[in-house]
Amino acid sequence: MKSFIKRAIEAKASDIFLTTGSVPTMRVDGELEKLDQTELHHEDIKEYFWNQINEEQIDEFQEQKDLDIRHQLDGTSMRVNIHRQSEGIGVAIRIFPEEIMTPDEIRLEDVIRQTTELPHGLVLVTGPAGSGKSTTITSLLEEVNKSQAKHIITIEDPVEMVFEDKESIIEQRNVNIDTPSYYNGLKYVLRQDPDIIFLGEMRDKKSVAAALTAAETGHLVFSTLHTPTAADTVERIIDLFPGDKKRQILVQLSSVLKMVVSQRLLPRPEEGRVAAREILINNSAVANLITNNEINQINSVIQTNKDIGMKTMERAIKELKEESLIDPDKNYLT
Repeated sequence: MKSFIKRAIEAKASDIFLTTGSVPTMRVDGELEKLDQTELHHEDIKEYFWNQINEEQIDEFQEQKDLDIRHQLDGTSMRVNIHRQSEGIGVAIRIFPEEIMTPDEIRLEDVIRQTTELPHGLVLVTGPAGSGKSTTITSLLEEVNKSQAKHIITIEDPVEMVFEDKESIIEQRNVNIDTPSYYNGLKYVLRQDPDIIFLGEMRDKKSVAAALTAAETGHLVFSTLHTPTAADTVERIIDLFPGDKKRQILVQLSSVLKMVVSQRLLPRPEEGRVAAREILINNSAVANLITNNEINQINSVIQTNKDIGMKTMERAIKELKEESLIDPDKNYLT
């Protein structure tokens, strides 16, 4: 198993799949590639990963049939999900970059970089799994760390990139190790006097409500959702709450939301990928739409406010084509 993981790291893969009865596979620039032609055996997978976990984690796996752990090999950190599947054990590994990428390296728009100067509010980065959401947020947090004296607390499942204190003080908490859940972590983080909070994911109603409250009470909150567009993001948040609570959430969200960045990673012509980002800035027009639950009009507002930095996904893709960063003839919107 170790040799497969090392080869995937050398190939700059983002993910590795080790499944009983299947050949080891990695994902490079969004595409699957075989690491070997030999099918994996249950015992081989189990032997390697059982040596990485303790008895308590083994018991958790036996009970839940799923286990998330953080693994490190030769200085490279990974998130590992061990799970049961029909043939035996399956393992999905997400490989984290060895260094936090700078805003320039990931081509972050200036209007997104400026969110680090906000005194409070909610900034959301959304997109499908593997679209670079955490990469974007950690890049922003590292910029704060380099230049501002702030108390930053992250709540992640698991911690992906480890920060070293520079101008800021940064505390990183693992869900299920340092705190039972995102909600619990957020509940108590408000007593720890943070300036900035990074919530790895707004998974449920309780964590969303806690994030809104944190943003409302003077904290700058960054978080992620698995939604494809800004409008879908707002809809997802609202739909989490029952009818009698929706009005309160609409008003609260319209007040605390600062920006939604919805991104996708698209293949470059040679190698690597580049992010296309839709950007929604919560100005008075957007706030009114949210308050009145007229979410279907959000895209129109994005289209007519490019002068302040808003950007549709269509325009983001057009700009990348004009810079020859992606295939000019391919339709990326289907």
